[in-house]
Amino acid sequence: MKPGLPTAMERPHFIGIGGAGMSGIAKILAQRGAQVAGSDSRGDSETVQALRAHGVVVHGGHAADHLDPATTCVVVSSAIRADNPELARAAELGIPVVHRSDALARLMDGLRPIAVAGTHGKTTTTSMLAVSLSALGLDPSYAIGGDLDAPGSNAHHGDGDIFVAEADESDRTFHKYAPQVAIILNAELDHHANYASIEEIYESFETFVSKVVPGGTLVVAHGQAGAAEIAARVGGNPDLEIVTYGEEDTADVRIVKIVPRGLTSEVTVLLAGRMLTFTVSVPGRHYAHNAVAALAAGVALGIPVHNLASALGKYTGVKRRLQLKGEAAGVQVIDSYAHHPTEMAADLEAIRGAAGDSRILVVFQPHLFSRTQELGKEMGQALALADASLVLDIYPAREDPIPGVTSELIITAARAAGADVTAEHAKDAVADVIAGMAKPGDLVLTMGAGDVTDLGPAILARLAN
Repeated sequence: MKPGLPTAMERPHFIGIGGAGMSGIAKILAQRGAQVAGSDSRGDSETVQALRAHGVVVHGGHAADHLDPATTCVVVSSAIRADNPELARAAELGIPVVHRSDALARLMDGLRPIAVAGTHGKTTTTSMLAVSLSALGLDPSYAIGGDLDAPGSNAHHGDGDIFVAEADESDRTFHKYAPQVAIILNAELDHHANYASIEEIYESFETFVSKVVPGGTLVVAHGQAGAAEIAARVGGNPDLEIVTYGEEDTADVRIVKIVPRGLTSEVTVLLAGRMLTFTVSVPGRHYAHNAVAALAAGVALGIPVHNLASALGKYTGVKRRLQLKGEAAGVQVIDSYAHHPTEMAADLEAIRGAAGDSRILVVFQPHLFSRTQELGKEMGQALALADASLVLDIYPAREDPIPGVTSELIITAARAAGADVTAEHAKDAVADVIAGMAKPGDLVLTMGAGDVTDLGPAILARLAN
């Protein structure tokens, strides 16, 4: 077997193996020589097919007999319910159950990890690091919450000594990691099922920072209130170097200028007294900040800044992060994973900057009842940045409905903010509705963390007809 494979994970079984985080860990283990198996209820997805190409055995649905008695551990995420039949079978057989975060932490052992946490842009920042370090020939290992360019490209086992990981704060599992470099993009009140207050979130991030190895580095956004609060709280640690980035004069890595160039940006930074300009191949100020965070993290690992800046230009986006799905009848269809109001506003502002006089039409699917309950008003206000929007029913993911919480909360807030918003309860009708609204030159955004992404091809097909 390849080095770095934990003994207990020689024959792992993943429940929900097709998920973004789970599939990445499964792929890395398979590349290291493990005999990986798993199950998934989402059918024969492209992600599942990519895993099978690496020799992974994937069962459709969940059943007790999917679990091989020779399994050495069962890997789960926080989304797996306690009554899952494969979990029950694991208990009967005495097979250890390992959380996804513990499995990922073990894969980092002996390497130099960079852990990317916070709101918003974890997947983008992690992807920028993975692509740029790979372009420099450093062959990093990485685990990302989204695909770079093809199904199954969300993870890789490399021969280099760097491991880049997206660190999920939503359920506190990022406390499991011991990074050499940690990035905190920001901290906002989110993940309401697990955090009751912003103070709890700050405390959780403090715990995350406390896991950085002695002599390690924290890269933190200077101009974001939540990130700045965390930096202030951990600033007394003599074994931690803190590097700030932002547009403020007092930032360690100062963003001097961001110049839009259509669907790209030209970014100029001042670092260690030297001016540096490089290209970011995705639009908008938000993504430019993500690129500078990646730049600062790579420099903290000793990578020459000019080499890294040039390599960052190789990044051309990740699936679902302002991903151009195609064009038909003069209308571009773009997919956005944004589901928090800050992300929604950032993506809409980025597209507005690139769209010129073109109209922006949004198909928005709220994600989670709890998030809609807490942030529905702010979601509606963000939609006011579009010219017109369709709002779908809430995508529940792992949650049960909350009485009285529907998409109407968002629609009411959007209309109060002056937005042109229409409710659409039938997903199958969206392509026809958008085709009736769109004119040549318009941009259509499918937006949300659920299955709204599936509507892009249908919209393009309808426009073509």
